[in-house]
Amino acid sequence: MPLTAFTYDDAYQYLNGFGDYHETESITGALPIARNSPQKPAYGLYTEKLSGTAFTVPRADNQQTWLYRILPSAAHANFEAYKPRASPTDTNGDTVNGLPNEKKLRFTPDQLLFDPFDIEEKEDWVSGMRLVAGAGDPTMKTGLGIYVITAGVDMPAKQAYYSADGDLLIVPQHGVLDIQTELGKLTVRPNEIVVIPRGIRFRVTLPTGPVRAFALELYQGHFKLPELGFIGSSGLANARDFQVPVAAYEEDHHSEWHVVARFDGDLFQLRQSHSPFDVVAWHGTYYPYKYDLSRFNTVGSVSFDHLDPSIYTVLTAPSDTAGVSIADFVFFAPRWSVQEDTFRPPWYHRNTMSEFSGMIEAEFDLSKSKGLQPAGATLHNTMSGHGPESRSHEVASKEELVPKKEGTSVKAFMFESSLMLGVTEWALTHSGKVRPSYTEEKWQPLKVHFQKPT
Repeated sequence: MPLTAFTYDDAYQYLNGFGDYHETESITGALPIARNSPQKPAYGLYTEKLSGTAFTVPRADNQQTWLYRILPSAAHANFEAYKPRASPTDTNGDTVNGLPNEKKLRFTPDQLLFDPFDIEEKEDWVSGMRLVAGAGDPTMKTGLGIYVITAGVDMPAKQAYYSADGDLLIVPQHGVLDIQTELGKLTVRPNEIVVIPRGIRFRVTLPTGPVRAFALELYQGHFKLPELGFIGSSGLANARDFQVPVAAYEEDHHSEWHVVARFDGDLFQLRQSHSPFDVVAWHGTYYPYKYDLSRFNTVGSVSFDHLDPSIYTVLTAPSDTAGVSIADFVFFAPRWSVQEDTFRPPWYHRNTMSEFSGMIEAEFDLSKSKGLQPAGATLHNTMSGHGPESRSHEVASKEELVPKKEGTSVKAFMFESSLMLGVTEWALTHSGKVRPSYTEEKWQPLKVHFQKPT
């Protein structure tokens, strides 16, 4: 039977600093201290190390956690191929979940608009994962994948999931996620995000019904807080606002459990006779965490023009080149527009970065909008021009430049990457969500205002 040492609503703690060392135990004395012999862990537990980085990376980047559990994760039968439950979008008998028939990505310079993705209510968290876009190769630990995840039922009892491909940053758009991880439990709601690092096993249940989320799977490195530079010592996402779970264990070493693994995009399954959630205590720097986006401290311009959208970065995954990211998670929080004598919407622009944007919610009906809608997304790839639609340009060119509160009625985010992003056949065709007239409707109506001097 499950044994816990906390109330469910208090199943996480704030960090003193993002990425800091953390320790937690659900039974007093389960964590070893220096004067105790490591030969025999307390309570007959096994010691297991979970490494998120190479052992020899610099101390500041090192992410390792020691687990004290009832049985080690190595105690299981052989892996076998896993096929998730059939999906309404599964038209050819092959799974369209993840990468098995999607390893060939289509790279297109076209700007793409996806109408809201439908919630597949017969799916669970694993079977409801659909790869939309990506770049790189998880076997080489380079690049990323972008998913839309919809589900209407809990993951099966006695089942867990993990990804060997990368860290998973999840952005809920609809519904609540109860996430049981090896290191404890987290409840995640819309307007919050959660990061589950590579290899950590978890199970998702749906306490309020169907859910829809966007997710970025990072094959390369880990997310961290961006440097603040001239902003100073605080601002944007502050370290104190991140939360991690406290230890909670499940004592079940008599039932058959299934653990599903994503490995190079394919799904595998193992069987074992004990719960994967049997960690009684842990300490280290490698753990899942969540963040409430309402705590984001926005920085903005107060004179003219725009600061680059990097000022809205919540988390970043740096590349080996200084200042260049494999992925940034950007959140457009409520903020004041107070620039003087300037055009306030984003300028028309072409970026070396690719931009995958999604809308979390809007306080007014956008169901007939020609643009981005809640649960929808856009992809503006490397060097493809984009910016405000023609009507927005006309209005913004004439409006009175008084202070105006932005972002109070619409919550949106962006996955930004230095990589050119390919799109899956599922996203382009099977989903039925690509708006074919997006470019023509949004930018072709722009009028010529040029007046040659006489």
